[in-house]
Amino acid sequence: QVQLVESGGGLVQAGGSLGLSCIISGSIFSIHAMGWYRQAPGRQRELVAEIRASGGTTNYADSVKGRFAISRDNAKSTVYLQMNNLEPEDTGVYYCYARVLRDTLPRDSTYWGQGTQVTVSS
Repeated sequence: QVQLVESGGGLVQAGGSLGLSCIISGSIFSIHAMGWYRQAPGRQRELVAEIRASGGTTNYADSVKGRFAISRDNAKSTVYLQMNNLEPEDTGVYYCYARVLRDTLPRDSTYWGQGTQVTVSS
């Protein structure tokens, strides 16, 4: 069983900052990648940021480049998303995900957290 728990969401004014954390636990052989998606009413789910567990390669949505930073602590099995200069368009539910190889399964799978609400007011 794999569990992802997000924290750090909240309400912030435009221009402010917010940091999200996601702790991953369970029977995991290896983590291939971790990252964040977000969803808002009327919008499609979009990838915000992703980081490879090995090597640290990152990918960002164009809309957040230069404002958001993803990082991870492999020892703590935690991925972070530091969000700076937030805009109202950043409002949504942010979901942490991880692509992992389980101890008991032959192929990697993707697991999701329950999400944390981020609201940016103007």
